Amino acid sequence: MILAVFKSGDWFSAEHLGTAARVVLIAGLGLPLAKVIALGLGKFVGRKFSGQSAMIVRKLVFYALVLVCMVMVLQELGFHLGTLLGAAGIVGIALGFASQTSVSNIISGVFLISERPFEVGDLIQVGTTVGTVMSVDLLSVKVRAFDNRFIRIPNETMLKTEVVNFTRFPLRRVDLDIGVAYKEDPQRVEDILRDVAAHNPLCLDEPEPVFMFRRFGDSALELMFAVWAVKADFLALRNSIMREIKTRFDEEGIEIPFPHRTLYTGAVTDPMPVKIVESNPSGENAL
Repeated sequence: MILAVFKSGDWFSAEHLGTAARVVLIAGLGLPLAKVIALGLGKFVGRKFSGQSAMIVRKLVFYALVLVCMVMVLQELGFHLGTLLGAAGIVGIALGFASQTSVSNIISGVFLISERPFEVGDLIQVGTTVGTVMSVDLLSVKVRAFDNRFIRIPNETMLKTEVVNFTRFPLRRVDLDIGVAYKEDPQRVEDILRDVAAHNPLCLDEPEPVFMFRRFGDSALELMFAVWAVKADFLALRNSIMREIKTRFDEEGIEIPFPHRTLYTGAVTDPMPVKIVESNPSGENAL
């Protein structure tokens, strides 16, 4: 059709105007309709399944409908699909050799979508990157960091790297490393910590808190106290219970020691001399 128009030069015949009108109608109504249908199906899937499934269905439906519209437009313009498919195959082979990394990312994306180690909205860590998953696409995963940075991670990297999902399960454990002076009674410290946890509204009773005597440190008895919280309250519980432990230790007289160092010069040497210097009101130093 297009070639015939160019050869004849007749742009305003009834047939050609009708073809142009149909093309405009298909493109003008097809693309908005494709978007509406994709959004509707995405919302329906989102209510039944997860947000990630809704996003995948929305994109697949939209691109499939757009492809249908393009085929209809090409048919109206008089292109032969057999010839186009043959040319597309040749171009596809050339692009395949030129974009091996992209193909690898697409294959990795299919594995990520099917395996579902994380979903949209999960908090993950990939290497040193920590953030919330915004989208899982065929080429990459989009992550928003805590400082509102946008981070794009290729799917191939996601498949080869250890991924930590902090919000996969509904509950999270808050591990607190605590050190007390050697003079303190560990059983008394444990009773105080459990009482603090019992009075914190964000701390769950089940599973119950965990107390562990880890080791004898250089300057303190090193303890570990772990409490459980709903994943949405993780940070709030960690901040609140740390403040409550410090306040309660001060009230109970529990010492949180700082590192101590002892200088030893050897058995055959003289003791190290120590001088105490005081300042008098006259400004002169007195020993």
